[in-house]
Amino acid sequence: MTTDLDKLARSIRFSARDGLMLHARCYAAPGSTRPPVLCLAGLTRNSRDFHDLARALSSGTDARTVWALDSRGRGLSDSDPKWENYSVVVEAQDAIDLAAMVGLHGVTIIGTSRGGILAMIIAALQPTIIGAAVLNDIGPVIERDGLARIAGYVGRMPLPGTWKDATQIMAEMSKRHFPAVPMEYWEEAAHAWYNEKDGRPTAGYDPKIAKSVSVTAGIPELWPQFMALSNVPTLAVRGENSDILSAATLKEMLIRHPNCASLVVAGQGHAPLLKDQLSIQAVARFVAAAEKGERVGGRDFGSA
Repeated sequence: MTTDLDKLARSIRFSARDGLMLHARCYAAPGSTRPPVLCLAGLTRNSRDFHDLARALSSGTDARTVWALDSRGRGLSDSDPKWENYSVVVEAQDAIDLAAMVGLHGVTIIGTSRGGILAMIIAALQPTIIGAAVLNDIGPVIERDGLARIAGYVGRMPLPGTWKDATQIMAEMSKRHFPAVPMEYWEEAAHAWYNEKDGRPTAGYDPKIAKSVSVTAGIPELWPQFMALSNVPTLAVRGENSDILSAATLKEMLIRHPNCASLVVAGQGHAPLLKDQLSIQAVARFVAAAEKGERVGGRDFGSA
């Protein structure tokens, strides 16, 4: 079956520095002189999450090329035989390896949840790669209740037998925190979350990733990592119903970062899907402003 991903995004496979084969998608904007975008997904998610956003950013009069990475053990990237390598430092190095291979520098990194943590680490390890950042529902303080909820299902969910079942699972898991999201979104989200084999859903991530998630070990605050982004324009996105990024932490991010803007997505939780037109347009406005060198500090990109 040919999908929009097949028609609109080019798949590549490449070797990380330890030899593991990874997968990424490229939404090309031929002839564009604008800085590219690099999308990094959440803990158990993958590049398919960014399909609608990537299509929007890579088309139109101000198109730019968008790359989206499947971190190791997710999507179409190979699983790591050593679960200890499912760490933010190793995964940040994987993103740096992709950037080096395709010549990315000065990019806008859009990181959802864990992907936002990777953006912070990349800013500290190799700051020339990053020119702007979008942190989708992640910040320096991760709420324990939200992390416990995530740890409760990672690697423990039964594999659905049909795509209808997969859609229902997604909808049931999410209805409390995403009351504003229509049912058709969950069908699309199911096809993003799960891989496909013989027309049926199959695991979209290595269940051993669960071993890397610890709630009992304590959750360190990441203010130094967040402040590694202080030299680049940053958009902090929060789902109105998020249990990972609190309103108080978002407020503190805006105070501490000299050039940080905000976007609160109504009726969504952790993490906003970035599929609705209001969210896509807001992120696109931020990316365009960052490319022009505009100062965005304190701006609310949820306002037209």
